[in-house]
Amino acid sequence: MLVPSFASAEEAKRNIVEESSSAILLERDTGAVLFEKESDKKLPPASMTKIMTMILIMEAIESGKISLDQKIRASEYAASMGGSQIFLEAGEEMTVDDMLKGIAIASGNDASVAMAEAIAGSEDEFVNMMNQKATEMGLSNTHFVNPTGLPAKDHYSTANDMALMARELLKYDLITKYTGLYEDYLRQDTDKKFWLVNTNKLVKFYPGVDGLKTGFTSEAKYCLTATAKRDDMRVVAVVMGAPTPKVRNAEITKLFDYAFSQYKTQKLFDRHHVVKEVEMNKGDQASMTVVTSERVSVLLKKGQENGEITTSIKMNENIQTPVKKGDEVGMLSVKVDGHVTAKSPVLSSEDIHQASWWQLMKRTAAQFAKTPNEGVK
Repeated sequence: MLVPSFASAEEAKRNIVEESSSAILLERDTGAVLFEKESDKKLPPASMTKIMTMILIMEAIESGKISLDQKIRASEYAASMGGSQIFLEAGEEMTVDDMLKGIAIASGNDASVAMAEAIAGSEDEFVNMMNQKATEMGLSNTHFVNPTGLPAKDHYSTANDMALMARELLKYDLITKYTGLYEDYLRQDTDKKFWLVNTNKLVKFYPGVDGLKTGFTSEAKYCLTATAKRDDMRVVAVVMGAPTPKVRNAEITKLFDYAFSQYKTQKLFDRHHVVKEVEMNKGDQASMTVVTSERVSVLLKKGQENGEITTSIKMNENIQTPVKKGDEVGMLSVKVDGHVTAKSPVLSSEDIHQASWWQLMKRTAAQFAKTPNEGVK
């Protein structure tokens, strides 16, 4: 992904973030950085860690490994988690849907560990998955030790990496149905009805905010990765190391105000939009449908004339079967006035296996039948 930067020296002097240790502001679709302060500084992310936890949960849901109505059984270990929790009891069963509410709204450490064990078999293996995903995403300044964000040696990230994780999580439209809730209940029809209130107060008090995740420990101080959408533009803001929750929320608010007053986006494609059909001569299907991996937009400065916007796709060379659904098969480029402003991977929308000998023979015969016999008068 080519990430254009709009954070000029003059803009960086703006007193948007003064008290937090680190911050970044970016537009979700293009990844364009609109403001940053010490955004590559390694710091403890506290419960913002759960953004990666939720990424892996959403991947498991999308792949069919788990379902929202599936019941998850809390182990004794998961139920023993301290800090923020939804007070799971050992052996208690709760649906993935409710576990997600517990994580996204109440920052439940017990729910996070229960989901980690359900997906990976153990917390340790889930942490390996978290770090593997971080490596795949190119997050070189991030390392996880647990899925909760509870204090631990060598557990760190940066504002920049947290923003990139937020972009990844926001690919799943379902997630804001959880992170955007200000309040809800668990165990509704029992005598242990539990009220959830979002730890991210901006969900209630800033128009357009529908996520993502707060964090606090005495070491990390007050942290927040937040997202807001207005007029079809979605932005992500991160602050780390704020001295108080009031400062944290005020600085995020300033970042959002700046973004929405200065920029706008023009959507080109939604996620999974069909952009190309490619012949697969040796596949069990004659062609492969190619789709976008994410929403694709152009970021524009308000008050400036729009340039000529064009897109092109370069397919990978020598694509071999089998191809799995979701495999990256090429790159989509966006140009404004002939200059590349963004690149985004395109994916196969389906599984394509190697064609059998009989399929190849039938295809060859069909092609031959379509070719006119020039020797016959």
